[in-house]
Amino acid sequence: MRREEIEQRIQIGLAGWGDHDDIYPRGTKSGDKLKIYSSRFPIVELDSSFYAIPSPDRMVKWIEQSPETFGFIVKAYQGMTGHTRGNIPFSDPKTMFQVFRESAEELLRAGKLRAVLFQYPPWFGCEWKHVDILRRTREWMDGLPIALEFRHQSWFQGETRDKTLQFMRDEGWIHSICDEPQVGEGSVPMVLEPTSEDCTIVRFHGRNASGWQSSGQPNWREVRYLYRYNAQELSEWKRNIIKLLESTKTCWIIFNNNSGGDAADNALQLMEALGMDLPEMPGPPPYQLSLFED
Repeated sequence: MRREEIEQRIQIGLAGWGDHDDIYPRGTKSGDKLKIYSSRFPIVELDSSFYAIPSPDRMVKWIEQSPETFGFIVKAYQGMTGHTRGNIPFSDPKTMFQVFRESAEELLRAGKLRAVLFQYPPWFGCEWKHVDILRRTREWMDGLPIALEFRHQSWFQGETRDKTLQFMRDEGWIHSICDEPQVGEGSVPMVLEPTSEDCTIVRFHGRNASGWQSSGQPNWREVRYLYRYNAQELSEWKRNIIKLLESTKTCWIIFNNNSGGDAADNALQLMEALGMDLPEMPGPPPYQLSLFED
């Protein structure tokens, strides 16, 4: 595949823009980071929306701070995916979805919404009641591009695997493919199957098996995503991505292994492996460009 085609069909970015100090000049203010980030990467996963739904005005501000061609993958609010434990600050589920829609539609109108990512929790197994929830979600999010990521392996076990993928195709879900530790039913296998002809998401969570099972422990969020992909692992993913592009027009790739400052470095390594132009960064790259061979 030629470089021009790769540049058109693959977009690589990070989860969030605030936690990657190596990509900013020293002393960069928080309010200036998106403008700098979006000059260096073409896409970002907006993960703060998982914790609180951004106001439409805040979305407009982010639209104005980023280039016209920049894209956002917006993570669905935790109350919409069943993560929230305790009170949800909305009178009913439909109101919650509507408030989220009003915010996401600002990005849609600006041509910057790539997808709304619904990542469901480890206790969201393959059951009829959960299938009904997915159908209702599709209905309430009609008109918006939506992506689906599971955290319970029952969706991809045995014959259920093909049924899940077909369900996603029939219902219009973009597949968010995971690279994550394989540590029991609370993780999903790497299923290299697009469900949309237009686009596929790949999210790199790292392979820290012990950290993946650290929920409830102090600083568990930092431990879970503490992992640096090595050259061989990224070279394997180069081949996987090229294979995915045989069945989908575009791949959006997000590095979520943020804890140790590895996400940005790994993103640049993968870009280099794919022969993509690298963005200018403050200071020399901390990785060895000659690690990769075709």
